[in-house]
Amino acid sequence: MSIFLNQVFIFLLVLVRITSFFVIVPIFSYRTVPNVFKIGLAFFLAIPAYFTVDPVPVYGLSEFFLFAIKEALVGLALGLVAYILFSAIQVAGGFIDFQMGFAMANVIDPQTGVQVPIMGQYLYMFSFLFLLATDGHHLLLDGIFYSYQFIPLDQLSLAFGDTNTIELVAKVFLAMFLIAFQISVPVVGSLFLIDMALGILARTVPQLNIFVVGFPVKILAGFTLLMVVIGSMIYSVRNLFELMLYAMRDLMKLLA
Repeated sequence: MSIFLNQVFIFLLVLVRITSFFVIVPIFSYRTVPNVFKIGLAFFLAIPAYFTVDPVPVYGLSEFFLFAIKEALVGLALGLVAYILFSAIQVAGGFIDFQMGFAMANVIDPQTGVQVPIMGQYLYMFSFLFLLATDGHHLLLDGIFYSYQFIPLDQLSLAFGDTNTIELVAKVFLAMFLIAFQISVPVVGSLFLIDMALGILARTVPQLNIFVVGFPVKILAGFTLLMVVIGSMIYSVRNLFELMLYAMRDLMKLLA
């Protein structure tokens, strides 16, 4: 095989990893981002990455397809870890919606095209803007660039079935629910106390229709509490972004 064709194969392998990363990672994978833009951005990001990776000899189409499958798996795995942790925000919104009485009032997320909780979408947009304001999208791009230091192109085998890798994925799921609980617990805990107070009031004043009074009171209290604790929620979201980067780094180390 000619040297030129081998270099083309190497560039395509770099492009496959970056493109597969954009398929699932937050921000870049949204439906509102045109596919032409995603492909073009991946292409222009693959150019500097191509000059930084170590060359790997590709002897034929069969070897190229094997390396391409491996590169796609690496990009999808890194993007999936980031997506799982970022989903903690919508899970927290689901907890708050359930306690406020909005559990049945879902909305369509234009970014993903699926039904999401109202409060989850509200917090998600705040977190999305916070991520852009703090250049978190640049850190995500740094993660895919630094992945070539941990998982070079010439490494064909990946430790997906390793015990440590499975344990890391389980810890990522656990961290997602813990962070969701941490974000939502000020509002959920306060609304739970309001439920207890309404229950005591229903027992002491039977003439009062708690079902009519309780829903507006919980909704008003929920929005008021959100205005008060939104700062602490954003602080938890910042910790979520840090954990996301650490999880991507640890996954790259384990896969290598």
